[in-house]
Formats: sequence, C-alpha cells, structure tokens
Amino acid sequence: MTGTSRAGFDLHQYSREWFAQPRQDILAGLVVALALIPEAIAFSIIAGVDPRVGLYASFIIALVTAFIGGRPGMISAATGAMALLMVGLVRDHGLEYLFAATVLTGALQMLFGWARLARYLKFVPRSVMVGFVNALAILIFSAQLPQFAGANWQMYAMVAAGLAIIYLLPRVFRAIPSALVAIVLLTVVSVLTGADVRTVGDMGALPTALPPFAFPSVPLTLETLQIILPVSLTLCMVGLLESLLTAQLIDERTDTTSDKNTESRAQGAANIVTGFFGGMAGCAMIGQSMINVTNGGRGRLSTFVAGLGLLILILLLQPLLVQIPMAALVAVMIVVSVSTFDWSSLRTLTLYPRGEGIVMLATVGVTVFTHNLSAGVLVGVLLSAVFFARQVSKLSSVTAEDTPDGRTYRVTGQQFFVSTHDFLGQFDYHHPDRRVTIDLSGAHFWDGSAVAAMDKVMLRFRREGTEPRLVGLNEASAFLLDRLATYHRPGAGAGGGHD
Repeated sequence: MTGTSRAGFDLHQYSREWFAQPRQDILAGLVVALALIPEAIAFSIIAGVDPRVGLYASFIIALVTAFIGGRPGMISAATGAMALLMVGLVRDHGLEYLFAATVLTGALQMLFGWARLARYLKFVPRSVMVGFVNALAILIFSAQLPQFAGANWQMYAMVAAGLAIIYLLPRVFRAIPSALVAIVLLTVVSVLTGADVRTVGDMGALPTALPPFAFPSVPLTLETLQIILPVSLTLCMVGLLESLLTAQLIDERTDTTSDKNTESRAQGAANIVTGFFGGMAGCAMIGQSMINVTNGGRGRLSTFVAGLGLLILILLLQPLLVQIPMAALVAVMIVVSVSTFDWSSLRTLTLYPRGEGIVMLATVGVTVFTHNLSAGVLVGVLLSAVFFARQVSKLSSVTAEDTPDGRTYRVTGQQFFVSTHDFLGQFDYHHPDRRVTIDLSGAHFWDGSAVAAMDKVMLRFRREGTEPRLVGLNEASAFLLDRLATYHRPGAGAGGGHD
C-alpha cells in the first residue's frame, strides 16, 4: 500500500499488491522458502527450543503478514535477534512461558501500531541506516562461516559453483531466479554424485504435521505476568525496530512507500497467532527480505508463497528437502550479504562530515560485536543526537555593541543545555553606569538549562548594580521564561523584565 497511512481500504490497490507481477513473486517466494529452513532451524537452536518451534513460527508469521502487512514483499519469520532474547525465559521457565510471552509481545506491538508510534522512525538518521545495512551484511556473511568448519573440498567447490551460477546465469537467462536454479542444480549434483556435504536434513528434525491450536499452559496470575512482561516488552521493541527499519530499507531499494503503522499491527497479529500455534516470536528478516527483493519479489504474493512454500516443503516434500546441500544455501546468503552491503559508503566515507562517519562506523561496530541490530541502532541514534547538539550549539553566539545609550548584547541561535555552557562568560558585568539591553530577537530558548543560564546573567548584572532589559523574545521563549525563570520574581532583586 502506498503512503504512510490510509484512511480507508482500497480494494484495487490491495489487488495490485497481490497480482501485479505473479510470476516474479512466485519464483522469488520459492527461493525465500528454501532459504528460510536452515535459518529457522538455527534460530530455534539459539533459543533453546525444538526446530519445529522456529519452523512453525516462520510459515505462520509469513502467511499472516502477507495478508495484513503494511510492506508488501517484506519477509517476516523467526529471527536470530528475537531468538537471543528468549534464551533465559526458556531456560528458567520452559516452553509454555515462551508461547505466553509471544502472545503478549504481539498484543504490545498491536498497541504500538494503533498508537501510530511508527512515525518516530524519522529520528533514525541516514548514517545509522547505512551502518545498520552494512552491519547486517557482515552478520549475514559471518553466519555462513560455521558451515565451513571441518568442510572438505566438495563443500568449497559447491559454494563456488553456486556463486558462479547466481552471478553468471542472469547474463544469458533471466526467466527463473538464478538462486533457485543454483539450489536445484547443486541438489541434483549432490544426489547423483553422493557428495560428502552437509544437507538440510543434518540441521535437525523437521515437523511432520500442522501445529495444533492451544492456549499457553501457564497460570493466569500476576506472577506469570511479572515473568513474561519484561521479555515481551524487549521482544516487542526489538521486533518492531528491526521490522520498521527493514520496511524502510525495502522502501528505498524498490522506490516505493509503505504503511509502518499497519505493519506494526500486522507484526503483532502474527505473533499472537504464532503463540497460540506453538511458535516463537518473530519479526521482519532483513536477509530474507533482501533475497526476495533481489530476485524480483515485490508483492504480497511473494511473502505468501514463501510461507506456504515453507509449509509444503516441510510437510509434503520433506524427502526431497532434506537432500538440499547447505553449500547451495550458503552461496545464496553470501550473494545476499554482498548485495546488501552499501559499497558506496566506503568510497564516500571521507566525504561525510566526520560525525556522520563516526556514527556509521559505531553502528556497524556495536552491531557486529553484540550481534544485536537494535543495540547498534540505539548507539548510532544517541551518537547522532550528541553530534547534532554539538553542531547546533556552535551556531549560538553573543555579540556586544556599544551605543550612546549603553551596551546592547545580541544573542543569536538555539539556546539549550549544550549551547549555554559558556553563556555566562560572554557578558561584561563591570560597568554599572551603563544601560544594558539584551536583544533576544535572534534566539530561541528550548529548555530549563537555557532559562537557568539567562537567570544567572540577569542576577549577575544586578549584583553589579545594573538593571538589564530583555527585548525581542519570541512568544514561546517568553512563555518558558515566565514559567521557569526566577530573576523577575519577588526576592530575586528589584527591576528587570522583558519586552
């Protein structure tokens, strides 16, 4: 859907989001379905749960968000960032508490969407987004390295062959995504030659039936809420942050827009359904979403096919699925990591303002070190705020001008807790015979720190025998000074004021 929000349901637009390009969406969705399987199993292992929990979550979340999500073409499923947050809860309280926390996570995310809080995503600057994308690319690549531990030459040969197919085939044939061709061909070669390589079947046991509906078997008590609420709050925020940033990234890559509040509600609904069907909480998968977009997936149909394809693969085609060599999927993910990385950011790093470069590198460093995309984004946003405040503070100044009537100080710029650090020292208080005017027509007061600085200046002048006069205050600044300043109150000294 287009726009950041919508007043009503547009059936024509919704239909286009499903069927604008069915062939590309179906083929891209199939590639994603194959790539989802090892990821879902791996994330289940990270969380300390049976692989079925991650697989159930992946196809349920994908199917739900395909129908009601706000970002067509985005892939949501079980993710590593969410799995890491579940470890302690599963270890200390068991699987049923995880299901309850998943349902509560979904409810919180729906409240987030209904409150339209996605608009605050605008506070994430581009330097953080670039760092976020580059860190993701590095994490996707590094996640493939364990597959090479103890690997023989056949593994390396298959990965190399997969990369060659994915990169070279589009030069002569584009009807089918080259990643899908690579997976099929390498599977055939592996089966026919009996190659000694790890396969999907070596990753863990796969489910053989649909998950049953069941309420989480936990006591409905305040104690249960105290156990799951902290985990659910964290899952809610991490899941939404990753989902909304992924949606924004896809917006940029496809030159389209999406409804972030609708996506927030959809993520919540998907997690609620997942919790009732034995799945773990999930969110948007940046790597899988990039696989989808890279292979031409743009609509809801690609997300639906990814979820349905995953379900069909694990239930009906499991004998074939378990024979897919991991080398083929590793090749796909390596290509995704290379295409995800913003290589132009390296060339322009020296051209950025120094603060932006530091923010980008810090976002990458923290994310890669902690394996937590949310931590990297948080550090990046905080650093951006610090650098921004520092730059704005430099635009603040106080200049003095002598006139026959006395001295006029002209204060310009934004006055807040950073810019007022040296404010007091920019006035000359030692000429009691002069009339002092402080012209604030070029300034704006933002907070209590700025008011406190103005207070100190006024009271310092009075102690030296001068009654300064404030002129030019805008309405908002005058209101703040009237509420918070003390120089014009009884006991603070006679005289003074502002016009």
